[in-house]
Amino acid sequence: MTVLMLLAILAPAVAGAVVAAFGWRRVTAVGSVLASAVILGCAIAIATQVRAGPVFAAHDLLRADALSATMLLVIGTVGSLACWASIGYLDTELAEGHTTANGARLYGVLVSAFLSAMTLAVQANNLGVLWVAIEATTIATAFLVGHRRSRAALEATWKYVIICSTGIAIAFLGTVLLYYAGRHAGGGDTSLNLEVLAAHASRLDPAVTRLAAGLLLLGYGAKAGLAPFHTWLADAHSQAPAPVSALMSGVLLAVAFSAILRVKSVIDVALGTGFMRAGLLISGLLTIAIATGLLVAQRDLKRMLAYSSMENMGLIAIAAAAGTTLAITALLLHVVAHGIAKTVLFITAGQLQAAHQSTTISDITAVLARSRLLATASSVGMIALLALPPFALFASEVSMARGLTDSHLAWALAPALLVTLIAFVALLRSASAILLGDPAVGASPIAVSVTVSTALVIGMGATLALGVTAGPLTNLFHTAAALLGGRP
Repeated sequence: MTVLMLLAILAPAVAGAVVAAFGWRRVTAVGSVLASAVILGCAIAIATQVRAGPVFAAHDLLRADALSATMLLVIGTVGSLACWASIGYLDTELAEGHTTANGARLYGVLVSAFLSAMTLAVQANNLGVLWVAIEATTIATAFLVGHRRSRAALEATWKYVIICSTGIAIAFLGTVLLYYAGRHAGGGDTSLNLEVLAAHASRLDPAVTRLAAGLLLLGYGAKAGLAPFHTWLADAHSQAPAPVSALMSGVLLAVAFSAILRVKSVIDVALGTGFMRAGLLISGLLTIAIATGLLVAQRDLKRMLAYSSMENMGLIAIAAAAGTTLAITALLLHVVAHGIAKTVLFITAGQLQAAHQSTTISDITAVLARSRLLATASSVGMIALLALPPFALFASEVSMARGLTDSHLAWALAPALLVTLIAFVALLRSASAILLGDPAVGASPIAVSVTVSTALVIGMGATLALGVTAGPLTNLFHTAAALLGGRP
C-alpha cells in the first residue's frame, strides 16, 4: 500500500522531470498521460484495500482511505483526459506562434507538478503537509494561468495569487491554532496528525477550536471557490489553457474542499455538528446565489463554465452541511461526475476558442453545423451539467435534497432549488445559442486533433457510464461517508 501511495505522488513528478530534461515532445507528452494513468491505477488498487479502514505511511504523514481513493480517482481520470488533450493544445499553440518550445516545456513541467501536489494533498494525514501541498498547487497553477502572457492572463494570475495566497495564509493561521489546541489536549508534538486530533477531539479547547475552524473554512474555502473569496475563479479559469481550466475546475476545487471535509470530521466531535454546519450553509447558499446571478448576465463561454463550477461547489458545501451518510455519498458522486463532465466542456471550449479566436458566446454559433464531435461533446457535457437524467449529477442532486430533508434543513433546500433552477435556464440559453443557428458565410468546419478527439470521446463515455451506474464506486462512497462521520 505504501508503494501505491508514493507511486501516485512520484509518477507525475518523474514525468515532469523528463519533460524538463528533454523538452516537450510527443514522447515526453505521452509520459505525462501515462503518469496520470498510473495515478488512476493506484486509486483503483487503493480503493480495493481500504475497506477495513485507513492505512498510514511515511511515519503517519500520509494516509490511504476511501476519501483519498475517491479523490485520486478524480485526479487520475481528469488528469489523463487533460494531459491527452494538452498534446493537441500545445501543437496548435506552437504552430500558431502563441508559445515557444521553452513555454511548452514549462507547461509540461508545471502540469505534472500540479498533479503531484494534488495527489499529495488528498493523501496527507498531517495538516502541515496538507497546507504545503495546497500551497504548491497555487504556485504551479499561477504560472499556468498566465501561460499566454497576455495582459488579461497576467491580470488573472495576479488576482489568483493574491486572493488564494490570502486564503492559504488564513488557513495556515487556522492550522496553527488547531495544533495549539491539540497540544494542550494531550496530543503533543504529533497534534498536526488528523488521527491524533480525532483521538483528542473531545478535549480540544472550544474557543480556540471554534476560531481555528472558522479560519480553516475561510482559507480552504477560498481555494475551493466558495464565497466570499471566490472572485479569482472566473478570471483564472477563463484565461488558463483549456486543459488547465479542466484540471482546476474538475479537480482542484474538489481537492481544496476535501481538506474542509477532513477538518470537519474533527471539528464536529470537538464542537458538535452545529458550528461547521452553519458555516457551510451560509457559505454554500451565498456561493450559489452569487454564481447564479453572474451566470444570468454572463456572455463569455469559459467564464460561464467557471461560474457553473462555483455553483456546484456551493451545492457540495450545502450537502456537507447536511452531514448524513446519504448526503456525503451524494457529494462524492457529485464531485466525480462534475469533474468529468466539466473536463469535457472545458476541452470543447478550448477548441471553440481556437476556431473563433474568441470565447464570447455571441461569436460562437452554429457548432452543430460545423463539427459533429464538438456539438456532441457540448451537448453531452451540458446535459450532464444541467443534472438531467440519466446522468449522475441528477442522482447526486436528488440525493443531496433528500439528505437536507433528513437533516431538517428543508428551509435551506427551497432557496437552493430556486437559484439552481435559474442557473439551469441561464446555462440552457447559452448552450442553445452556441449549438444552434446558421453558420456564417464562408465558415469552414472546425478541425479537431486526434488527441483532443480521443480525450473528448473517452470523457463522454465515462460521463455516460457513470450516469448509468456508479458500480463499485457506491460502496467506496459509503465507506468514505462513514469515515467522515456521516449520520444515518
